Amino acid sequence: MSSSNYYDVTTWPVGNASKDVGEVINSIIADIKERQAASDVNDGGKPGAVIYLPPGDYHLRTQVVIDISFLRIEGSGHGFTSSSIRFNVPEDEWPGLHELWPGGSRILVDLPVREGGEEARGAAFYIERTGSPRISSVEFSNFCIDGLHFTADGSGLHPENTYVNGKTGIYVANANDSFRVNGMGFVYLENALTIYHADALSIHDNFIAECGSCIELRGWGQASKVTDNLIGAGFKGHSIYAENHGGLLITANNVFPRGASSVHLSGVTRSSVTNNRLHSFYPGMVVLDANSSENLVATNHFLRDHEPWTPFLGIGNGLDDLTGLLRVSGSHNSLVANHFSEVVDAESIRPEGAAPVIIRLVEGAGNFVSNNHTVALDVRAASSDSCFAAQVDALLTTEASDALAVTAVMVDPASARNTILDSGTDAQVVADRAVNAFRATPTVGS
Repeated sequence: MSSSNYYDVTTWPVGNASKDVGEVINSIIADIKERQAASDVNDGGKPGAVIYLPPGDYHLRTQVVIDISFLRIEGSGHGFTSSSIRFNVPEDEWPGLHELWPGGSRILVDLPVREGGEEARGAAFYIERTGSPRISSVEFSNFCIDGLHFTADGSGLHPENTYVNGKTGIYVANANDSFRVNGMGFVYLENALTIYHADALSIHDNFIAECGSCIELRGWGQASKVTDNLIGAGFKGHSIYAENHGGLLITANNVFPRGASSVHLSGVTRSSVTNNRLHSFYPGMVVLDANSSENLVATNHFLRDHEPWTPFLGIGNGLDDLTGLLRVSGSHNSLVANHFSEVVDAESIRPEGAAPVIIRLVEGAGNFVSNNHTVALDVRAASSDSCFAAQVDALLTTEASDALAVTAVMVDPASARNTILDSGTDAQVVADRAVNAFRATPTVGS
């Protein structure tokens, strides 16, 4: 059944969607606003609309500006494929590849980006509306936003490996309610999602990878969720970042390595990080800072190992192995039943000769650390020119020459009145027993 509130970008009479889908979508939004001008008609008046992107390539040369509620932009395929792998294959091998670019319903971000310009100017979709009520129920579903190329940054890295291009997929500037980003693909963007002041936001079942930063929830927010996503940021950025949020749910995500952090919470309270699979090449995997308190970090799988892919060898996030895989500055957090695999070459540990720290309580009081399990192995690091084969081999290899000495829990003097139970042997826990409660994990024969 046809509807005046359903638009196909390929049949809209204004503009050419393949050449500039931004112009087309802005024209459609203008039409929606003109037709739905009254705020109350028969107890309704502004139902919003659906904008459909059929499978195909759509260059975006004009930023889409969204200032209406109840708008859904949808496609028929998230289209993700690894651009990083392709760009690190020798060019003389490209003719033999089955495909060169992401597919599905794909938006190619061709915005001109000026150095030192405002961050929002590089956004494909810019959502901005002030006043009351907050803009609500804007949805993005089932299409790909592709930043196309990264650019040289003076580091000496191949330009396609810098994670820098000034482009953002979706940028939400104002307070918003009940937004949804579901089933999307994001690739080769410096920032995939930047969202301020979110309330009841759902970021679910997306493929967000090979972006400088993947998800950044800024300003403040409440009652939102980041669930069931496949995520992987670059070494300069965050895979999942949130600041000043309450009631945030981060669950069942598969976070790939190379992000400077897997989950970074700043000033976040009464939130949950649970049942995630987290993989990193660096320390500082999950960080709770700026007095992040009363949070639950439970039943996550942490894997810290080495970068096996030749193009990124030698790159780090600037943190040493005393940082901790899980680092907490805050009070009354529960860190329960997490599994940690620290699988590294002892010769690579920094500072040299140190025992890597797994959980570090830096500041605060009253944190509860219980039933966390650490496997620490000293392995000889290997590398390969094949990203897929190298990573799979690294994940499936469990042989090790020796066990690796680690500090399972370290409690700094600025953190006190914590309870640490069954999360490390007596020798693996560094804490002032006079101001922290401690029960060691039993050892064989003890």
